[in-house]
Amino acid sequence: MANLGVRYMGLDLKSPIIIGASNLSDNVDRLKKLEAAGAGAIVYKTLFEEQIELESLELDNDLEAYNERHPEMVRIFPELHHAGPKGHLHRLKKAKNAVGIPVIGSLNCTSTSTWADWAVRMQDTGIDGLELNFYSSPARFDITGADIISSQLEVLELVKAKVKIPISVKLSPFYGNPLEVISRMDKLGVNAFVLFNRMYQPDIDIDAEAMKQSYVFSRSDDSRLSLRYSGLLYKRIEAQISAATGVVTAEEAIKMILSGASTVQVVSAVYKNGPEYIKTMLAEMEMWMKSKGYDAIEGFRGNLSYVNLKDPFAYTRAQYIDILMRSSEWINPWFI
Repeated sequence: MANLGVRYMGLDLKSPIIIGASNLSDNVDRLKKLEAAGAGAIVYKTLFEEQIELESLELDNDLEAYNERHPEMVRIFPELHHAGPKGHLHRLKKAKNAVGIPVIGSLNCTSTSTWADWAVRMQDTGIDGLELNFYSSPARFDITGADIISSQLEVLELVKAKVKIPISVKLSPFYGNPLEVISRMDKLGVNAFVLFNRMYQPDIDIDAEAMKQSYVFSRSDDSRLSLRYSGLLYKRIEAQISAATGVVTAEEAIKMILSGASTVQVVSAVYKNGPEYIKTMLAEMEMWMKSKGYDAIEGFRGNLSYVNLKDPFAYTRAQYIDILMRSSEWINPWFI
């Protein structure tokens, strides 16, 4: 039997499949099913600064409604405190205690002080690691790309100085040069990079002439960008790589590991197929490893990375140019 165990962020995982941050983690029974199916670790759903600020504001407004009422009515809630983010911490601790596999917290804030404060609070729940979700969606014209990077580096330094558990950074691909940003963060001691954030975009209902929200599951083709950067980064930085987005089958998971990723994060596939699908993915990975003669994940990790390929152009623009130059080979004759 092949050994599917891996080491990620200094943690020993029984498999390379991690359940990515999502509502999948917000149910103890489901967590236990995911663990039983073979998930190596679970990233608990993200705590956002907007939750902290909005829910605190809502509580303040509720309390102020009693200002002009009878004093005894106010005393109904003598020690009432905002329970939203604290409730998140309570559920995070409950999740950690419910399973034996590593549980990683996820945090996304907008102000530097909030990042550090809540990173410490999340660490205190007993989690095994913390994923800093650097999801940034600029809406102002006066903020430069350099400003965003500088702010994220400052946050990373501050959080690293305040917490002792391993830290991963989940990034968007929308930097002028993601490799340069990752290299700078790597020098600050990041344990792993998660590639990449799924950037949910707004949509419009043309009949109602209103904005709408819709959840779109990731597809296999969505994995190509993560694969490219995993391949470029393998053994060129100290941190490990966890490939996310578009890992919906065992085939994508194998591709990511071949390119250099230590783990993969899965969400959409479990939403669509249920927790037992993890078991299916792992069985198919093990079958492939057996057919290739690999006894362990490390036997093939990074075999098709940039540093191990004889073709130096596989991960560069030369491949893109080659495809364009040969585009006529794929033109359907009916269009001629």
